[in-house]
Amino acid sequence: MKFKNVIIACSTIALFLSCATNPFTGKSTMALVPNSQLFPTAFAQYNQVLSESNVETGTSRADMITRVGQRIAVAAERWLNANGHQGYLADYEWEYNLIDDPTVNAWCMPGGKIVFYTGILPIAENETGVAAIMGHEVAHALANHGQQRMSASYIQQGLAIAGNVAIQDDKSRDAFNQYYGVGSNVLGMLPFSRSHETEADKIGLYLMGIAGYNPTEASNLWVRMKANSGGESTPEFLSTHPSNDSRIADLKELAPQAIEEAKKFGVQSFRPITSFSY
Repeated sequence: MKFKNVIIACSTIALFLSCATNPFTGKSTMALVPNSQLFPTAFAQYNQVLSESNVETGTSRADMITRVGQRIAVAAERWLNANGHQGYLADYEWEYNLIDDPTVNAWCMPGGKIVFYTGILPIAENETGVAAIMGHEVAHALANHGQQRMSASYIQQGLAIAGNVAIQDDKSRDAFNQYYGVGSNVLGMLPFSRSHETEADKIGLYLMGIAGYNPTEASNLWVRMKANSGGESTPEFLSTHPSNDSRIADLKELAPQAIEEAKKFGVQSFRPITSFSY
């Protein structure tokens, strides 16, 4: 029991001393791995992905990814500066690359390293769709979601180790491992991940609006995402992401707020919807 109490006390102190503030929500977040360690690791992983991939350069669609990314990055800096977070992006090293691959995905590493796969371009359909995806992915990096997920994973693993040390008999330990594994995922890690997706959707809408792209188009993007999946998806409570229907409804509800936020930055009208060759 004494050992268990020590584990709990140490975990509490570690959490207290390892917190960051999400500039978009004002909430304290877990930061067991500081950005000074996280960013260089992320940059190295990014370079490795590029070295192993067919990176498309010099094409109109590769140029578009860079153009949209730069506009979203400028929008992020404008919002952060206007809300008292000057210098927040000092350690970010923005980079935008298009990889010729049928995978339907895009992502942003901690620190601002971004990849789009050509497989997602038909679903994006137009530059505004790309901006919706870009805003969402950049939002994950800005809100330090990768850092938080890594921290949560460390805590999950630490509590599992503490449980195995504290429980003496094998039968009880086996039961703990079985139920803890499922319970900590379904009741902890998965809802945590879904909350990040919802948060990134909201931040992403704001960013695309400030960058001059119409936030109302984000819900249309997810209608296309749903159609691409054939309407099939994992039940929401077992998924890392909200359901397509939940996402579409939330984006429609949030779009007017994003439009009003964009007006604060002088955006009174949005860029025309321009299709591209994919």
